[in-house]
Amino acid sequence: MRYFSMEEMNNCFMDRIKIDGLQVFAHHGVYDFETKKGQNFYINAELFCDTRKAGKSDELSDSTNYGEVCEFIKDFMEKNTYKLLEAVAENLSKAILLKYDLIKYIKLEICKPEAPIQIPFKNVSVEVKRGWTTVFLSGGSNMGDSVNTLNGAIEMLKEDPDIKNVTPSKFIITKPYGGVEQDDFVNCAIMLETILDPETLLDRLHEIESFYKRERKVHWGPRTLDLDIVFFGKTVYESDRLIIPHVDMQNRAFVLEPLAELAPNFRHPILGKTVEEMLNSL
Repeated sequence: MRYFSMEEMNNCFMDRIKIDGLQVFAHHGVYDFETKKGQNFYINAELFCDTRKAGKSDELSDSTNYGEVCEFIKDFMEKNTYKLLEAVAENLSKAILLKYDLIKYIKLEICKPEAPIQIPFKNVSVEVKRGWTTVFLSGGSNMGDSVNTLNGAIEMLKEDPDIKNVTPSKFIITKPYGGVEQDDFVNCAIMLETILDPETLLDRLHEIESFYKRERKVHWGPRTLDLDIVFFGKTVYESDRLIIPHVDMQNRAFVLEPLAELAPNFRHPILGKTVEEMLNSL
C-alpha cells in the first residue's frame, strides 16, 4: 500500500480533476449588505484522486463526477452563510472530502472580485489545501478492563465523522516500559485516515482518554488508556505538546510489534528505516 502525505499529493504524485472559475451567487461577508444583497463568487478547485480505473473502464461510476461536484459547491455556497472567506473555504473543502470518497486531497480557492474594497483591485481570494492523511496510533491500557477499554476507544474513533478506515492490530500483552512497577499492559496499533490536523486529532484522542478517566499523575505510570500519535503520514511536526513522529517509538517493541502487523514497510521519515527494520533491530 502507498501512503501519500498531503505534501506529496500537492507535488503531482496523484491525478487531478480541475474546476476553474465556477461562478456562484451567494451571501457571504462581514457586512450586513453583503449577506442581504449577495454577490458573485468564483471557485477554483483541484481534486486529487486516482483516475486510472476510470481511464481504463471509461465508466463515470469509476470516477468523480465533476458536474455533480460543481452542483454540490453551488448548493453549499447558496445554502450557507459565512462572514469570512476563510470559513467558506474551510467548511466547503471539508464537506467535499466527506461527500466524495475518491477525492483524497483538495486545493480550493474562493475568489471574491466584488469585495467591498474602496480602491481598484482585480480579485481577493483565500486558498486552502486539505486532504485525508494516513495516521498510525499506539494504544495501551493496564488499569481496569483493558481489552474492553481499547475496543471502546477504537469504536469511538470509528464513530468520529472526521475519521475513516479505522483498522486495529491484534492486542498483545507487554511488560511495562520506563521502570515504574505496575501491571502488564494490553497494547495495539491503530491505522486510520483523517482530515484533521495533528493538533486537532490530539485533542480528539485526549477526549477519548478522558472518557475512560485517564489521569496523568506518574510519568510512564499506570493508565486506563493511552493513545499516542506515532506517524501522521510522512509529516515531521513539533509543537509545545506534540512531536511527530513519536520521539521514542523506535525503541519500543510494544509500539513496533503491533505496528509491523499493519504496516511493516512504512518508512520513518527521519530515520529512514521501515517499521519492520526498527523492530528487528531491537
